[in-house]
Amino acid sequence: MDKTPKELGFRMPAEYEKQTAIWLTWPKDPKTWPDRVKIVQDIYIQIIDVVSSFQIVNLLLDDEKQLQVVLKKLQEAIVNLSNVKFHIIKTVDAWIRDYGPTFVISEDSLGMINWTYNAWGNKYEELKKDNSVPLKIFEEMNYLKIFDPKIVLEGGSIEVDGQGTVIVTEQCLLNKNRNPNLSKAQIEKNLCDFLNVKKVIWLKSGIVGDDTDGHVDDITRFVLHKTVVTCVEKNQNDKNHKVLAENLKILKSSTDANSKSFDIIELPMPEMIYANKKPLPASYANFLITNEAVLVPIFNQKNDERALKILKEIFTNRQVLGFNCEDVVWGLGAIHCLSQQQ
Repeated sequence: MDKTPKELGFRMPAEYEKQTAIWLTWPKDPKTWPDRVKIVQDIYIQIIDVVSSFQIVNLLLDDEKQLQVVLKKLQEAIVNLSNVKFHIIKTVDAWIRDYGPTFVISEDSLGMINWTYNAWGNKYEELKKDNSVPLKIFEEMNYLKIFDPKIVLEGGSIEVDGQGTVIVTEQCLLNKNRNPNLSKAQIEKNLCDFLNVKKVIWLKSGIVGDDTDGHVDDITRFVLHKTVVTCVEKNQNDKNHKVLAENLKILKSSTDANSKSFDIIELPMPEMIYANKKPLPASYANFLITNEAVLVPIFNQKNDERALKILKEIFTNRQVLGFNCEDVVWGLGAIHCLSQQQ
């Protein structure tokens, strides 16, 4: 039987640790962003411009024709192309956080976990084709070690501190549309073996409108050792109020893998955004931490500045930059969902 990452000394680092690269997939699906693909692509150019100024951006593209179109856009934006690496890997959609690999490290090696991706509980048959992406990345990066847990899991459903603790939600990981044959204890064992964690903290649910069944990266994030930000909704009439209050209560009574209590910083929620009368999962917690900047989704609302101020007070050694994601969130995700750190 193959050895697990834990047995070989690999672990999933925290997002705020030193990174080599950020992985992105070029957005193009009009079903995901009706009448908004061009706007989303323009935001991608802004994101690539920022991140490529100080670290590698690995960008997945369908074919040579798409590459030439994107290359022209990047050149026009005067992006630092020496830090942009193109990969011709065909994809259906852009949610690389969920179908892409989870990168793990040991003292001298890089590895990747190839979870099974079933398009958030078999919701979208066409998107299940993106389950093949990690193996294609592995073939290009043949110096990696690959681990295959053979369980359904998405990158947006796990949040680690790199020191033995992972935060997840029951709504997602215990959902019968993922791993119906696994018990809670068996799921915990897989998390411990493949992420090399010792403590699993189970929050209850995610926010309203989250098509992923409650991904943790929309509600609670590690930002420093022992420090988490977690979303709260003060308006008691808001549908998110109760679930977020329950999650906050759990965090306050929890400890990390070293039996230390968390420093908890509350992050506001934007007002509910709707598409065709359906709520969208807009959240300031869906930010991406990179080596020199934190990229935060904002929504042209009054709480934007408040959320940015809170994050600036945390990330004093990084730029905190807001990106208008009013149109991005129509795809039912934001910046963190669309990226994967290495």
